[in-house]
Amino acid sequence: MTTSTPSERLAELGLTLPDPASPSFDYVPVRREGRILYVAGQLPKEDGEVRITGRCGEDVDVATAQRAAEICTLQGIACAAAEAGGIDELDSVLRVTGFVASTPDFHEQPRVLDAASRLLGQIFGEAGRHARSAVGVAALPRRAPVEIEFLFTVRDLATGR
Repeated sequence: MTTSTPSERLAELGLTLPDPASPSFDYVPVRREGRILYVAGQLPKEDGEVRITGRCGEDVDVATAQRAAEICTLQGIACAAAEAGGIDELDSVLRVTGFVASTPDFHEQPRVLDAASRLLGQIFGEAGRHARSAVGVAALPRRAPVEIEFLFTVRDLATGR
């Protein structure tokens, strides 16, 4: 039985990773400690711009916020892959923390983040299953409806895992 790699699954889904986001402020996009990659919060940037803006429960519906979460996820994978030496060097997704700009009466933050979790599962298979938090916040940078941070592990060169 052959198993496909994350890069093969990405291609099967018709997706490509964007260029890794460059920070606009004073931080690094990824910090590596041993085999763990801490990926800074990613906004739904396309071609360097946040094109989906607003708050859930006000001017952004769940489906649009889910699309924003998928864009954040591809950005996060791109940043991690750049640090690891390619997407196939990423071993697993440990944790996802999502922030959803929302009104006080919006309570669907987990549904918004489900889009990110599904995409990670489609790309990484069982290794894409992760712990997660979905948090509602009043506002996010650049009026983005979603920001997501990630923890990935990198393959161990000695064991191949």
